[in-house]
Amino acid sequence: MRLQRKLMNGLAVAALCAGLGAATSAHAQEYWQSASNPTTEDYVKVPLPPGFSVQATPLEGPVFADSQGKTLYRWPLKQLRNGDLGDRRGQPSTCTDEVTTTNTGLMSPYPGGYELPELDKRPSCVEVWPPVLADEGAEPVGKWATVKRDDGSLQWTFDGNPLYTSVLDKKPGDVNGGTKFEPANDGPAVREPVGPPPNAPPAFAVAQMTTGRMLVSYEGYAIYASDNDDLNKSNCTGACLDDWKPALAPETAQPQGEWTINERSPGIGQWAFRGKPLYTYVGDTRYRSFLGSDVPGWSNVFTQRAPAPPPEFTIQDARLGHVLADAQGRSIYVYNCGDDAPDQLACDHPTTPQAYRFAICGGGDPDKCLETWPYVLAGENAAGENSLWSIVYIDPQTGRFAEPDQAGALRVWAYRDRPVYHFVDDKRAGETRGDGWGEFYGYRNGFKAFWLRDDFLDNAG
Repeated sequence: MRLQRKLMNGLAVAALCAGLGAATSAHAQEYWQSASNPTTEDYVKVPLPPGFSVQATPLEGPVFADSQGKTLYRWPLKQLRNGDLGDRRGQPSTCTDEVTTTNTGLMSPYPGGYELPELDKRPSCVEVWPPVLADEGAEPVGKWATVKRDDGSLQWTFDGNPLYTSVLDKKPGDVNGGTKFEPANDGPAVREPVGPPPNAPPAFAVAQMTTGRMLVSYEGYAIYASDNDDLNKSNCTGACLDDWKPALAPETAQPQGEWTINERSPGIGQWAFRGKPLYTYVGDTRYRSFLGSDVPGWSNVFTQRAPAPPPEFTIQDARLGHVLADAQGRSIYVYNCGDDAPDQLACDHPTTPQAYRFAICGGGDPDKCLETWPYVLAGENAAGENSLWSIVYIDPQTGRFAEPDQAGALRVWAYRDRPVYHFVDDKRAGETRGDGWGEFYGYRNGFKAFWLRDDFLDNAG
């Protein structure tokens, strides 16, 4: 079965262009509800040093910000194939003003000592990730403290992690420097935004997904809600309980914030979030699954939804699951890149070296890259409708940002300020032949399909 789904501002599903056929699906509405449900995630109020704040972001939830509203990041230590890189909790920052010139060899099969590209333009780590400095005499507050840098200055830490801002963030709420997505095993040691914990009972957690901030159990299994339930009242009884297990609240639990407890039977309470009783699905065999949402009347629960993609984009059934595509059904890809230097600087943004991408997409030839991995062009009347999706101008010969009136500049769609792409060998709607193209399945330097869910294959039996 191949379904084509048209997104109409995250609300309605309509017919696609001629030749593709048309179908309707609750999944399109299920994925992109932010236009009608702009609710942001509630969080635990924690003490903050003077000048700091909490900013709501459209994808990453609440994050800490400095006095200018810029998102704060940490660089967690990550085990790479031949060593580890990042900051150790409670230790001084390893991000310095030294400009690195060679790779480390920590990402096999590449030995250390190879010269990095564009050394005449390469910034130091602190130029890309300015440390969040503290005044002399700054007092610790809660989990906030300071650590002395090599140059004698003081840097703020949170829970033992040195803090930074990103040069890619231009306004409050931007989170272009890093992400809370769990990094792939074969990916680089990336930075991630830091924020307060979600305001949720201990039995629950919040997982970062492409479609938003998804509620899971503390073990990591997806949490669901039923359309058949009433406000703060479960109607799942009898045979329904063979497949759906109520998220039971302990006797000592108390309602908090958006969380309530409804009584299933005397002395047995069930958690409800925003009035919807909560369940896990017996059929889930993997963490953070969407499988239960395939059952009519059931849906995953989110603390907040990601903003809708451009309205002309579609959702396609692909080999692994649901993938974002253009109006013709051609799958959309994101490009990942992190170099193997001691500072693990990203190389996936138009302001960073393009030599890595040119090597992967065209053997170093920009024209071959345009043929193999063309940009997703934005129509003349298209406009970015939120901070996640924007329109940028790219010089295809350099891969860098261009001025709108520059000769040969392309007007392309960007996700998190990074251009998105098609793959030349995708011939039919929903094909993802380019998924994992590059080094280490596309996680270190390469392309990944824009998956909205990727659990079909795992549940195919």
